[in-house]
Amino acid sequence: MSARILVAEDDPKQADVVRRYLEREGHAVLVVHDGRAAIDEARRRTPDLVVLDVMMPGVDGLDVCRVLRAESDVPIIMLTARASEDDLLLGLDLGADDYLGKPYSPRELTARVRTILRRSQGNGAPSARALRIGDLAVDTDRHEVRVGDQLVDCTPTEFKILVCMAAQPGRVKSRQQLLDHAFGFGHYALDRTVDVHVMNLRQKLEADPSRPRYLRTVFGVGYKIVDPASEAAGR
Repeated sequence: MSARILVAEDDPKQADVVRRYLEREGHAVLVVHDGRAAIDEARRRTPDLVVLDVMMPGVDGLDVCRVLRAESDVPIIMLTARASEDDLLLGLDLGADDYLGKPYSPRELTARVRTILRRSQGNGAPSARALRIGDLAVDTDRHEVRVGDQLVDCTPTEFKILVCMAAQPGRVKSRQQLLDHAFGFGHYALDRTVDVHVMNLRQKLEADPSRPRYLRTVFGVGYKIVDPASEAAGR
């Protein structure tokens, strides 16, 4: 699977290591060394994936992530020496798809790139029809989400989590099940990662995110997706 990958890393030696490993995988890699250049190149060349260092001069990686996510759903992997849980959740809250703390193995990075590209490029077996829950439609063929006639932009990770729930409406999915579906087995994501992604999905899908109609919390267990109309009719 060949892809156009933008690497934004201010350490030239580290950037060169990442570039060489990704090129061995067959990818076309462009390296920049500051946040402003990352934004400019992402707008100019439309990468398939961005590897983004948090600590960069000028515009830092978090601001770059915020800008890119506002403009597209390009998959983003963030790299940082600040690997606390709060930093991880902040990156995910801004729309990053994955987060890798420094020091990291270049082989692990390439494996995560491979996984995210597989998800975002839809190489899994697609559904023959859209999954429909009330006014919500999750189209796995087109990788689209709609509420009524409104198209909703979702990151690849958000889409995976939504598909996992939409495939079995009403059935509770644990955080671990959602993580396994979104990241694959053997991942290192935290349970709270799911909470952040569900919160972001509610902001995008729900008329009132504080009183969700579709994405419900089952306290102590996980989350489920429901059809509000069917639920009301069953009362």
